[in-house]
Amino acid sequence: MKRNRPNPPNQPKCRHFGFWAALVILSALLAFSVLINLAAVEIISDVSTTKTSDKGEDEYPTFSETHSWGSGTTKVVRIAFSGILTRHLDAGIFGHSDPVEATIRQIRAARQDKKVAAILFEVDSPGGEVTAADEIHRELTRFKESREDRVIIAHVRDLAASGGLYIALPADYIVAQPTATIGSIGVIMQTLNIQGLSEKLGVTDTTIKSGANKDLLNPFHPVDPEQRALLQATVDSMHDRFVQLVAESRKLPVKKVRPFADGRIFTAQEARDLRLIDAIGYWEDAVNETTRLLQVSKVRVVTYEDDTGFLARLFGARNPLPNLNAIVTAATSPRHLYLWRP
Repeated sequence: MKRNRPNPPNQPKCRHFGFWAALVILSALLAFSVLINLAAVEIISDVSTTKTSDKGEDEYPTFSETHSWGSGTTKVVRIAFSGILTRHLDAGIFGHSDPVEATIRQIRAARQDKKVAAILFEVDSPGGEVTAADEIHRELTRFKESREDRVIIAHVRDLAASGGLYIALPADYIVAQPTATIGSIGVIMQTLNIQGLSEKLGVTDTTIKSGANKDLLNPFHPVDPEQRALLQATVDSMHDRFVQLVAESRKLPVKKVRPFADGRIFTAQEARDLRLIDAIGYWEDAVNETTRLLQVSKVRVVTYEDDTGFLARLFGARNPLPNLNAIVTAATSPRHLYLWRP
């Protein structure tokens, strides 16, 4: 007869659980300690800098440089702007970044560096906020005016529409890739009107205002024709400024710019025919044009790296998408935009 074997005892639980749990906790504490120490080092460094330097960081921004292209003694700074022209982009869980200010700081640093002979400005943008575009345009213009022998070459990779074109206008020469889209010269202002929906839901609006035009484009009321005319006047004024800058920068009569400054976009070839750009080519062609304008045989191209420290780079990592707050604000608070909206 076969004897029944007793059931095997229950398998013992992992005896190493406590060890692994302790290891995870120690690792977390070590990582936290490293971050705290880095923060302390940066705080001490900042205090030391404040005591020994009379130059404000915003007025005289500093960057570390990376050799990007070419050789020689003629220094060219490569600066790029990509995405929507706005001062409000997501930066992870720690708030938002300001790509416009970051670009302005780089241009300002290049202007203050006596060794910099040119800026190679890369553009890939559908435009954005009117003021943001104008601020970058102004800073590039200041770079050109700082010395007669300095030049700017703009290189359009994919898109220079509306504000994207606006920030390229200070360039002495604009090169666009064959597949680039150029144009959309114009201004747009949009908002939501929810009067019909609010009436269906039984939602009413109570607005206390100091004047008849204090609540322009109130979403709970139909658009008043007189108020529409007031806003149209501001849009027309900013459009006139855009047209004038295109005419001056591209050396065209205003009367030739106006017919195609109605918001339409162009292929690279069409833009060249209209003299909105100077040439069709790639990045290397933009570099070659830089050497020609500077009348040198070769240039040494560098890029700037933000020298703000590890924690600032970690917490300020840029996400190329507008944050939720910016989207809601744009929809509910109308503003003037140099923006291509297909």
